[in-house]
Amino acid sequence: MKKREIQEINASSMADISFLLLIFFLVTTSMATDKGLFRTLPPPVEKKEKNEEVEVNKRNIMLVLVNSSDKLMVNGEVMDVSKLKEKAKEFIANPANKENLPEKEVVDIPLLGRSSITSKHVISLQNDRGTSYQAYIAVQNELVAAYNELRNELSVKKFSGRKYAELTEEEQDAVKTFYPLKISEAEPKNYGQAAGGAQ
Repeated sequence: MKKREIQEINASSMADISFLLLIFFLVTTSMATDKGLFRTLPPPVEKKEKNEEVEVNKRNIMLVLVNSSDKLMVNGEVMDVSKLKEKAKEFIANPANKENLPEKEVVDIPLLGRSSITSKHVISLQNDRGTSYQAYIAVQNELVAAYNELRNELSVKKFSGRKYAELTEEEQDAVKTFYPLKISEAEPKNYGQAAGGAQ
């Protein structure tokens, strides 16, 4: 009796189809991207500059320290993180032109004209090596929120009630010039309990 031949399925084109489907899904699928904090680190100091001290007017610096117990100290004053935003806003804008806050200078800003701004202010953030990630992010959020609120307030005042996000790119650049984001982060150190005497 003659054996019946088993016909094989031709699967040579299956690989091509699978490859095309894979490419299709890769192209059409949107993947979630992690968002982080945009910070520009300072360039390394040249050897010949290491021994030279740079004189900075202390009134232009807001020193923010976070110790290993997540205690916050701002310019030598123990502070709750919930009060940091308002403190930062006053420092950045110096609305009353106080002598203990950043010095103001008059500059010409496109679309805003002659403006009195604190262009030399710097918020110096220093963390302990034991500072928790949650405390670090909480402090960062408050500092960035201070800039965002000031920019929104200026936008509403100068551009017919429009918020910063609603401005054109040119208008946003003008607002950024008025309130430049200046947060400087130093290398983490060991402060222990220095920042915040309250245990």
